[in-house]
Amino acid sequence: MIILDGKGLFKKIKVDLSLEVKKLIKLNKKAPHLSAILVGDNPASQTYINAKVNACNEVGFKSSVFQYPDDVSENTLLKKIEAINKSEDIDGLIVQLPLPKNINSNLITHSISPNKDVDGFHPINIGRMVLGLNCFLPATPFGVITLLDEYKIETAGKNCLVIGRSHIVGTPISILLSRNTKMGNATVTLAHSRTSNLNDLTQNADIIILALGVPAFLKSSMVKKDVIIVDVGIHRVPSDETKSGYKLIGDVDFDDVANKASCMTPVPGGVGPMTIASLLRNTLYSAKKVIY
Repeated sequence: MIILDGKGLFKKIKVDLSLEVKKLIKLNKKAPHLSAILVGDNPASQTYINAKVNACNEVGFKSSVFQYPDDVSENTLLKKIEAINKSEDIDGLIVQLPLPKNINSNLITHSISPNKDVDGFHPINIGRMVLGLNCFLPATPFGVITLLDEYKIETAGKNCLVIGRSHIVGTPISILLSRNTKMGNATVTLAHSRTSNLNDLTQNADIIILALGVPAFLKSSMVKKDVIIVDVGIHRVPSDETKSGYKLIGDVDFDDVANKASCMTPVPGGVGPMTIASLLRNTLYSAKKVIY
């Protein structure tokens, strides 16, 4: 089985991004600047933000984090986003999700200017993606497509099953894989919680993109020989094998499925690093103004 190594590919992408930054500096232009808004003290969210900041530092990007307590008002966040939208120094803005229940996530994320929406969540970017126009692609689907491309995974004519229909991962990746492009032309089925014949679909799929949110859901009995699997899920579960008492696993029962899959992403080290790589690439595109 081939491991689709997102961590290794991210290292290569960071080298390329570093060279791009040096080119900008030589032209007397500023380094790309990625900002993040973090609400509350969720440990997982803080970890994700730290990973993004560290990645920025590694490639020579500027980064900034604006942190607020759980009880911050929507108005305060909207005013901050408006200021960042107007800033000539900041190229990309992300709002770390999830937000507290008292905050309307759509209201906040949709208030980000489309030309700084490096997460690719804004309706304008989603609409442009659907139409096949230049846009900031949603970061995780962008990362998945990049990973499949790197490993020369043939998608044209393949039966591709996407499990999970979120607007962040499942729905966008189903659109990208079905388009008439190099990493598209697949016959895509989008499954979800109401899908009644899921086992039939998984056993017929050549490629499975799993973003369900259920730990170790996909078993070897559910897939055919030589299936290609991209596991977007990530879960922290108790474990006697680690000093911390926890380990990270995905939506796939990796050890069980490994004997059948021809290619599969690990968790961690698969899709996660590629999501950050996509954020940085989108931020570079914003700084170079190649999309808007």
